Amino acid sequence: MRHTISVWVDNEPGVLSRVTGLFSGRGFNIESLCVAETVEPGVSRITLVTSGNEQIVEQIIKQLRKLINVIKVVDLTGTEHVEREMALVKVKAEDRSRAEVLRIADIFRCRVVDVSPNAYTLEITGNNEKIRAVLDLLKTLGVQEAVRTGTLAIQRSKKS
Repeated sequence: MRHTISVWVDNEPGVLSRVTGLFSGRGFNIESLCVAETVEPGVSRITLVTSGNEQIVEQIIKQLRKLINVIKVVDLTGTEHVEREMALVKVKAEDRSRAEVLRIADIFRCRVVDVSPNAYTLEITGNNEKIRAVLDLLKTLGVQEAVRTGTLAIQRSKKS
């Protein structure tokens, strides 16, 4: 099962290495990884996605909590949360395919961020499934290059 885990850490050298080392040392893959400083000075938030059964992920979370410089660990899987990812995709835009690229971009609410005589660069924002769906459609038209951020996630506010 896919798990999205948020880890708040001290923003110091070597902390990310210790967190990722915990995964590699136990033979687990990190499918996605995003790190940035939070609004609190000196605190960063690591959002990572991994796969495994409940016992494995529970063990990982316990090990993460034991690491020096780890402030808080939350498994967002199974909670109400919002996930987003971004991709930049350069697609061939020949005369016969330009309209189709723009139609797909419009349907999925993508932004055209760069135009050249033979290519469009699209910005796609959404969850993992949306980005995969757009990429699958664009592949038939000729994706030249694609880059993706990792998953970002935040818990939903409690509704009163």
